[in-house]
Amino acid sequence: MAKKETAYGGQALIEGVMFAGKTSFVSAIRRNDQSIEYFEVKREESNIAKQLKKIPFVRGLVALVQASANGVKHLDFASDRFDIDPKDDDKIAQEKKESKLVMILGLGLVGVLSFIISKLIFTVTPAIVANFFQSIVPTKAGQVLLEGLIKLIFLLGYIYLISLTPIIKRVFQYHGAEHKVINAYENNEPLTVEAIQKQSRLHYRCGSSFILFTVIIGVFVYMFVATDPLWWRIVNRIILIPVVIGLSFEVLQVTNKLRHIPVLKWLGYPGLWLQLLTTKEPDDAQVEVAICSFKKVLANDNATEPVTSYMETTKTEEALSEVRQT
Repeated sequence: MAKKETAYGGQALIEGVMFAGKTSFVSAIRRNDQSIEYFEVKREESNIAKQLKKIPFVRGLVALVQASANGVKHLDFASDRFDIDPKDDDKIAQEKKESKLVMILGLGLVGVLSFIISKLIFTVTPAIVANFFQSIVPTKAGQVLLEGLIKLIFLLGYIYLISLTPIIKRVFQYHGAEHKVINAYENNEPLTVEAIQKQSRLHYRCGSSFILFTVIIGVFVYMFVATDPLWWRIVNRIILIPVVIGLSFEVLQVTNKLRHIPVLKWLGYPGLWLQLLTTKEPDDAQVEVAICSFKKVLANDNATEPVTSYMETTKTEEALSEVRQT
């Protein structure tokens, strides 16, 4: 099997999928009149970011910040439009009342701040809870393992609870569609609904796997620092967040490279198991949306003209004529 030069990735949206290519980020969403609407952003990167992404352990942090900043723009696009009749699009700008924080900082920075705050809560809370059981589990090793277990329970419980809501269930289906499209592309299969539906909804490079690896890697890292007193435990957990993220990113890259080696591919299985919760089997209509997004990303990467940012609405039959060919 020929190795693909570009490792494409994506993100599930409300009623859509965003894919990231070499030259652009493209979202495709299904409107309530069944048309497909695209949101395209030119991929721009500073020289500093490019250099930092060449440094192991640092590149993971840079990639995560970029993904958070970019992802929130596409999430905002999808959430504004998925349930609005296209005839009423002119009302979106009029009715949308952005917070002062968004207007001052911009969506990208708000996305990064949201990630940092959620990461702080997810890191600090398990440490505090585990400390309450210090009389039962007094050793440092026991406390670190208990903290990791509590963090895992929080993670699985949160994912399970939100998956019960209809809208998140559909987002998880689009997540599955995103993975199926990438798997088909990397396996040199045709980008048609029939071929893609035969692919797995799981993928080694998934962000869900990354989140789980931060829990596992954190257990090993925390073994080297003190758990007492509580205030120092909280401080070192916060200080070590970049370390845990950087290590987890490298582990994710390694498991992806080893996925075709029979003896070593099991290293990525924990992340795949978590994806059984964060992905669902998509229907054909959801796969069609994912294909439209991915094909536009591929077209941009192969284009001779520079990519520009824009929005475009295309009626379903026009957008999907090639997608439905087998």
